[in-house]
Amino acid sequence: MAGELCTIGYERASLKGFIAALKAAGVATLVDVRDRPWSQRPEFRRDELRKALLAAGLGYVHIRALGNPEEGREAAHAGDMEAYHRALDARLASNDGQKGLARTVELAGKGPICLMCYEKDPAHCHRARVAAALVRIGLDEPRHLSAE
Repeated sequence: MAGELCTIGYERASLKGFIAALKAAGVATLVDVRDRPWSQRPEFRRDELRKALLAAGLGYVHIRALGNPEEGREAAHAGDMEAYHRALDARLASNDGQKGLARTVELAGKGPICLMCYEKDPAHCHRARVAAALVRIGLDEPRHLSAE
């Protein structure tokens, strides 16, 4: 059961460039893995982003259970990567986290998906850890996209 998996961050990206990168990669559905799908940039807030993606022929799903929980965000801001990983791993191992991973695999079975969060560099974003969990349960290794 393989499924094509990409990831993308919207840091420093225009909405036009973001959507272009998704389309160029053949993504069918964007999976928003932010705990809180809000942004200081209105075009990347959940409802506005969903509208723009739907207008471009792309699907949008927000899966909060795959978001970095507040305690993980606080630990990351404090530089405590061990606590950050513990918090995120606990969320992914929870019943909700497991359901979120299963839902993501289900979506990938219908067409290429892309995990989305803020950070441009996946090494600095929890989505890389979410992607690794998805690979362990059968999805392809992720392709990290960049948007301008």
